[in-house]
Amino acid sequence: MSINIETVSTQQKVVRELAEPADPTAVFLGTKKRLPEFSLADKVILVSGAGRGLGLVQAEALLEAGAIVYALDRLPEPSSDFAKIQEKARAMGTTLEYRRIDVRDAELLHSVVEEIANAEGRMDGLVAAAGIQQETPALEYTAKDSNLMMEVNITGAFMTAQAVAKQMIRFGNGGSIVMIASMSGTIANRGLICAAYNASKAGVLQLGRNLAAEWGQYNIRVNTISPGYIVTEMVEALFVKHPERRDEWPKQNMLGRLSHPTEYRGAAVFLLSDASSFMTGSDLRMDGGHAAW
Repeated sequence: MSINIETVSTQQKVVRELAEPADPTAVFLGTKKRLPEFSLADKVILVSGAGRGLGLVQAEALLEAGAIVYALDRLPEPSSDFAKIQEKARAMGTTLEYRRIDVRDAELLHSVVEEIANAEGRMDGLVAAAGIQQETPALEYTAKDSNLMMEVNITGAFMTAQAVAKQMIRFGNGGSIVMIASMSGTIANRGLICAAYNASKAGVLQLGRNLAAEWGQYNIRVNTISPGYIVTEMVEALFVKHPERRDEWPKQNMLGRLSHPTEYRGAAVFLLSDASSFMTGSDLRMDGGHAAW
């Protein structure tokens, strides 16, 4: 029996092309732009918990990368810094909008996210940064307080991701979802009494992995960021109550200092952009080496 070598070669080429889809980053080769895979130009991204603090800092970074950003928060009004960043967004040719929403109100949450998607005609990303903390000994923790912690930190993140994913699937373009976990989801903090909080952040880590597994078929990537100790207004107030922590906490990581909200800007842009196009179901731990001892 004769074999047509040319035909076999062609068939093998077709099989390889089906098994190995075209390199999505090939479009960047030869470009004169600087690191275009980090660009978020014209992408619509939601950031929960962005009325202030870490969420607002990350929203600003996304704006600088070109994104259209909607900040979601339960605050009646965002912090005074919000208006400054909003003006900065306009100067850069993009927009920052605020929507008041409590992530525990799933029905309203889905409605607001759908409204934004309809107005913009797309939905590309989410940073789920809304969360609460409560330091209470485990023997004194009430069921009410524990349930609130889980409702905001886990269910709230879940419902926000679900609302955004539904719109991504509706438009069929995929997207990227980032949930803010914590190094406290991996380790037990020495000298910090927060069993419920740590359990909730461990839940966020597992939630991220499972959502990534379910939604990969829609080209939706889901990852988490695990920050270490961050110097915020809340932490500064905590240092007034527990001054010894200002000295002890920096010693617990390899860099010997605490972090600042601005040090997580690049992580958000990386995970939401094409720079991380083959990354999903992963946790980006940024704790100064705290958990690597």
